[in-house]
Amino acid sequence: MADITLIEAVNLALHYEMQHDPNVVILGEDIAENGGVFRATLGLKQAFGCKRVIDTPLAESLIAGVTVGMASQGLRPIAEFQFQGFIFPAMEHLVCHAARLRNRTRGRLTCPAVFRAPFGGGIHAPEHHSESIEAMFAHIPGLKVVIPSSPQRAYGLLLAAIRSNDPILFFEPKRIYRTVKSHVENNGLALPLDQCFTLRKGTDITLVTWGACVVESLQAAETLSQHGIELDVIDLASIKPIDMATISASLEKTGRLLVVHEAAKTCGVGAEIITRVAESAMFLLKAPPKRLTGFDTIMPYYRNEDYFMIQHDDIVNAARELMEGWQ
Repeated sequence: MADITLIEAVNLALHYEMQHDPNVVILGEDIAENGGVFRATLGLKQAFGCKRVIDTPLAESLIAGVTVGMASQGLRPIAEFQFQGFIFPAMEHLVCHAARLRNRTRGRLTCPAVFRAPFGGGIHAPEHHSESIEAMFAHIPGLKVVIPSSPQRAYGLLLAAIRSNDPILFFEPKRIYRTVKSHVENNGLALPLDQCFTLRKGTDITLVTWGACVVESLQAAETLSQHGIELDVIDLASIKPIDMATISASLEKTGRLLVVHEAAKTCGVGAEIITRVAESAMFLLKAPPKRLTGFDTIMPYYRNEDYFMIQHDDIVNAARELMEGWQ
């Protein structure tokens, strides 16, 4: 099979699971006729019909509510929100119902639903099209949050999410929807939902990141390697639950931690990771941990977008400060 993009890997996983499980249905705005705003569901209506690929009104609250209802009655629905920033009308159903259904019914009902949404900046879109608010959902008990950063992980993690018996927010970094390609074996093998992935091994700094920032992080690691600084690059992938075992094992080698994420700094997932390291692995550190994040501002319009987005040089400079400031 030829190399495919991340968005094609999402489509491949959806097609595979719908073919093998008749209880899987998908719903969202314009997903049947047009394949959704990014064409993630292209061709699925032709393959599985309009009873399993359902166009909905422009109403995120309705989409979430219907999805929870379907999931509670034995289906495995996959809801698509056009952008993560449009998800706020659906919050009541996500927080008050999807996340609590198993607890509320003492296990009698579950909510095996996936809520997909593209997220993040970098495509010159307005503010609500460029949100990075994964930390908001990671705070909610009962929800899992997953972010793929490559076609392989998009395929394997989406399969695992669909097969899970708990509600999962599956956020796809749209900036790399079509810019990252790789080989994906369409074999139906899922990836674990509670583990991160070590993409590059090093001995000097543990760099933890996720989503589109993985691309710049790997590029920066290559640059730093030419200057004698070797990074362990970890793709967190599962925002909740967080795989601290892999991060701690890396810190035993490196003793230095750099967390990189596009989302705003205050109360971000980076703060959670650093706090957990402080609680359980403080004595592994040779230097204070460091965060490189987005600003505590609204995503600017495209002329200023590059000033907001984390660049290759930002990561290189942060890593050098971590090394050179604390020998």
